[in-house]
Amino acid sequence: MFENQRALADEDLKKYAAEIELDTEAFNTCYDSGQFRADVVQDYQEGQQIGVQGTPAFFVNGRFLNGAQPFENFQAIIDEELAP
Repeated sequence: MFENQRALADEDLKKYAAEIELDTEAFNTCYDSGQFRADVVQDYQEGQQIGVQGTPAFFVNGRFLNGAQPFENFQAIIDEELAP
Protein backbone atom coordinates (compact mmCIF):
# COMPACT_ATOMS: atom_id res chain seq x y z
CA MET A 1 0.00 0.00 0.00
CA PHE A 2 2.92 2.34 0.68
CA GLU A 3 4.23 1.64 -2.81
CA ASN A 4 0.83 2.38 -4.38
CA GLN A 5 -0.54 5.28 -2.37
CA ARG A 6 -2.55 6.49 -5.33
CA ALA A 7 -4.26 3.11 -5.61
CA LEU A 8 -6.28 2.83 -2.41
CA ALA A 9 -9.82 2.56 -3.75
CA ASP A 10 -12.08 -0.16 -2.36
CA GLU A 11 -11.23 -2.51 -5.23
CA ASP A 12 -7.50 -1.93 -4.70
CA LEU A 13 -7.68 -2.75 -1.00
CA LYS A 14 -9.59 -5.93 -1.72
CA LYS A 15 -7.00 -6.88 -4.33
CA TYR A 16 -4.18 -6.33 -1.82
CA ALA A 17 -6.01 -8.49 0.73
CA ALA A 18 -6.12 -11.31 -1.81
CA GLU A 19 -2.47 -10.80 -2.75
CA ILE A 20 -1.34 -11.32 0.85
CA GLU A 21 -3.65 -14.31 1.14
CA LEU A 22 -6.08 -12.99 3.70
CA ASP A 23 -9.41 -14.74 4.04
CA THR A 24 -10.93 -12.54 1.33
CA GLU A 25 -14.50 -13.51 2.15
CA ALA A 26 -14.06 -12.41 5.77
CA PHE A 27 -12.10 -9.31 4.74
CA ASN A 28 -14.67 -8.21 2.17
CA THR A 29 -17.58 -8.84 4.54
CA CYS A 30 -15.92 -6.82 7.29
CA TYR A 31 -14.79 -4.06 4.94
CA ASP A 32 -18.14 -3.74 3.18
CA SER A 33 -20.05 -3.67 6.47
CA GLY A 34 -18.38 -0.47 7.62
CA GLN A 35 -18.54 -1.87 11.16
CA PHE A 36 -15.29 -0.22 12.23
CA ARG A 37 -15.46 2.92 10.07
CA ALA A 38 -16.42 5.22 12.96
CA ASP A 39 -13.50 3.89 15.04
CA VAL A 40 -11.04 4.48 12.20
CA VAL A 41 -12.36 7.99 11.56
CA GLN A 42 -12.12 8.80 15.28
CA ASP A 43 -8.53 7.51 15.46
CA TYR A 44 -7.63 9.53 12.35
CA GLN A 45 -9.11 12.72 13.79
CA GLU A 46 -7.38 12.22 17.14
CA GLY A 47 -4.09 11.67 15.34
CA GLN A 48 -4.50 14.91 13.40
CA GLN A 49 -5.30 16.82 16.60
CA ILE A 50 -2.03 15.74 18.21
CA GLY A 51 0.15 16.33 15.18
CA VAL A 52 0.22 13.07 13.26
CA GLN A 53 0.47 13.99 9.60
CA GLY A 54 1.46 10.67 8.09
CA THR A 55 3.18 7.40 8.66
CA PRO A 56 5.15 6.24 10.35
CA ALA A 57 4.23 7.91 13.61
CA PHE A 58 5.11 6.52 17.01
CA PHE A 59 4.17 7.11 20.62
CA VAL A 60 6.45 5.92 23.40
CA ASN A 61 4.69 6.32 26.72
CA GLY A 62 2.75 9.24 25.26
CA ARG A 63 5.77 10.90 23.66
CA PHE A 64 5.36 11.52 19.94
CA LEU A 65 8.00 10.59 17.38
CA ASN A 66 7.16 11.70 13.85
CA GLY A 67 8.42 9.91 10.78
CA ALA A 68 11.10 7.29 10.33
CA GLN A 69 13.49 7.51 13.25
CA PRO A 70 16.82 5.87 13.99
CA PHE A 71 16.96 3.32 16.77
CA GLU A 72 18.94 5.75 18.94
CA ASN A 73 15.98 8.14 19.14
CA PHE A 74 13.74 5.38 20.47
CA GLN A 75 16.43 4.20 22.83
CA ALA A 76 16.91 7.70 24.27
CA ILE A 77 13.20 8.15 24.96
CA ILE A 78 12.83 4.67 26.42
CA ASP A 79 15.85 5.19 28.65
CA GLU A 80 14.44 8.53 29.84
CA GLU A 81 11.06 6.97 30.54
CA LEU A 82 12.60 4.10 32.48
CA ALA A 83 14.89 6.33 34.52
CA PRO A 84 13.92 6.65 38.19
